[in-house]
Amino acid sequence: MSRRTQQVEDLLRTEISQILLRRIHDPRVRLASVSAVDVSPDLKRAVVQVSVIGTDEEREASIEALRHAQGFVRSCLAKDLKRMRSIPELIFQLDRGPEYSQKISDLLEKLHDDEHEST
Repeated sequence: MSRRTQQVEDLLRTEISQILLRRIHDPRVRLASVSAVDVSPDLKRAVVQVSVIGTDEEREASIEALRHAQGFVRSCLAKDLKRMRSIPELIFQLDRGPEYSQKISDLLEKLHDDEHEST
């Protein structure tokens, strides 16, 4: 990954986080946070990984709301990031990393508890 791509990813992550926090008033998005942004080498597409607190239904509703607001988010980025020639197409995806980490942690804890009970 080039230095330029990394800079764009960092910039987009920060700016999109601020837009979600301050400009989108949809209640389905309030518990969403941007965990990562992966920009294509040509800077035309950006996959935005979003972590959402809540049930599976709430997570899916939040991602759907973000997909619906994609044009609004891009227009906000265009206004805020005038130094960028073009704003990449945004693709919002649910980041299941924290959910997966919690599942692994629960399994390890259960294994540890089972080990202490058998000794």
